[in-house]
Amino acid sequence: MIVDCHCHAGVGDGLTGPWDTRAPMRDYLRRAEEAGIDRTVVFAPFTSDYGRANGEVCALVRRHPARLWAFAFVHPARDRGRIFAMVARSVRECSFVGIKVHRHDARITREVCDAARTLRIPVLYDVAGEVSTVELLAREYPDVSFIIPHLGSFADDWKAQIALIDPLTRHPNVHADSAGVRRFDVLEEAVQRAGSHKILFGTDGPWLHPGVELAKIKALHLPQADEERVLGGNWLRLTATARASHAGGPRVTALRASGAAMHGGAGAPDR
Repeated sequence: MIVDCHCHAGVGDGLTGPWDTRAPMRDYLRRAEEAGIDRTVVFAPFTSDYGRANGEVCALVRRHPARLWAFAFVHPARDRGRIFAMVARSVRECSFVGIKVHRHDARITREVCDAARTLRIPVLYDVAGEVSTVELLAREYPDVSFIIPHLGSFADDWKAQIALIDPLTRHPNVHADSAGVRRFDVLEEAVQRAGSHKILFGTDGPWLHPGVELAKIKALHLPQADEERVLGGNWLRLTATARASHAGGPRVTALRASGAAMHGGAGAPDR
């Protein structure tokens, strides 16, 4: 199974660029199918209300249950005090299997990591070049899986991408995705040094062509078993617990209750 672990979907309200305006899925789904991509992980574009945006993503996943999985997008600062409630609701009602956070919004917080730990789901955190944060996350939350997209920088920051390879190699809970990585030699070095079990295939769709992003992985000429890990096996492994839990709703309900106690009432329903 080929899984694109990084794709945006829905409508934003920033109107400063595609990243916070609109992420249309029609052409992406056609292109992904043509490329042979079986499943895609979607989450919202930048917006001022991630509660609304996550609901929109939920509706999309329900329309394409055989094609899509989803992560809940949260703003560490603006959503402070209700992050667990937001994510638990997405997990319980819409079978979301992870959390998405972006440094462009705010730096990741303990509240985000604690929610991931309690719900036993991974975090896709775009550090936007602040690779030093990864060292702290890996040590403070060794039982949480972190996926660092773009190998640390969508802005083609070579220094940041090279710097990420070291913690990627040393920490079992740190992974990276290949979305939008333009310096092929760096991607190749990351796979060689950290191992194929630490890299996930992603596209940053719908704005980047999934077929082009997939060609980069094929161009690595990995042994079949290694290629299969990168193209889907690693993502399936990191989300196995989350996906399995959706067969039993009571577990999520119990986790939500424990999270509410942990966060002093953060389990109240999201607006």
